[in-house]
Amino acid sequence: MRAIWKGAIAFGLVNVPVKVYAATEDHDVSLHQVHGKDGGRIRYQRRCEICGEVVEYKDIAKAYDDGEQTVVLTDEDLASLPVEKSREIDVVEFVPSEQVDPILFDRTYYLEPDSKSTKSYVLLRRTLEDTDRTAIVQFSLRQKSRLGALRVRGDVLTLQTLLWEDEVREATFPSLDEKVRISAKELEMSSALVDSFSGDFDPSEFTDDYQEQLKTLIDAKLEQGESLDTEETFGGESEEDEGGKVLDLMEALRRSVEKNRDKKSGTDAKSTKEDGAKKAPAKTANSKSTKSTTKTRKGA
Repeated sequence: MRAIWKGAIAFGLVNVPVKVYAATEDHDVSLHQVHGKDGGRIRYQRRCEICGEVVEYKDIAKAYDDGEQTVVLTDEDLASLPVEKSREIDVVEFVPSEQVDPILFDRTYYLEPDSKSTKSYVLLRRTLEDTDRTAIVQFSLRQKSRLGALRVRGDVLTLQTLLWEDEVREATFPSLDEKVRISAKELEMSSALVDSFSGDFDPSEFTDDYQEQLKTLIDAKLEQGESLDTEETFGGESEEDEGGKVLDLMEALRRSVEKNRDKKSGTDAKSTKEDGAKKAPAKTANSKSTKSTTKTRKGA
């Protein structure tokens, strides 16, 4: 990984030098645009609407237009802003972790100690763990003043940028103002359905089906070309699920609970059968060993 930024976490008189790394990456298959007729690559040009010339990226500046006049801001202008010059991740406050609404989370970065001594880094990490607190910070990155949250992930401090409060839209849905009556039986069945789906979250158990199928499609098309039969590659259309039918809420809950319980029972039975099959050879071996021992004793 390559560090994208260097700075220091500052709280009180304590200073923790760090390097910042992007913590996530996109796993999507990279596609580009082409002319469907002949496969020619589509390319975009940055063309000035006044002189008509194609402008190289290095010659492009930013500007603000108020409707009457335009103010051009160069990279040097933007770099001169005091907040942009700062290399500090300034801790504003330490708050209970549950108070930070996940809807505010934006991008996540790993922080690596950027000094020979990691004591201050480990001290901050241990403190956040022991107090179950999240550090709310302010800093500047890529020409933007940002709000962030310092959290712990394993042995590493992470910096998660937060959306500003006015960037989160209000959810105003008139339909939610309607009075709805939920019976005790419906709530009971709904809870039973939740219980039937209960488990511990393991992200490694989930796969991006779309990307996997897209790779299969690309490989098949590379091999077969335009003669590709997608139905043969992916199979025919799946049978319509009962979800397409309009069911009474209680009936839908009941069927869902039964379906999931049957599914789990089948999985458990399969696991038990496989475990038994694995143990069987060992049992047979022990039986043979016992018979041999018996014969030896008789012979003796």
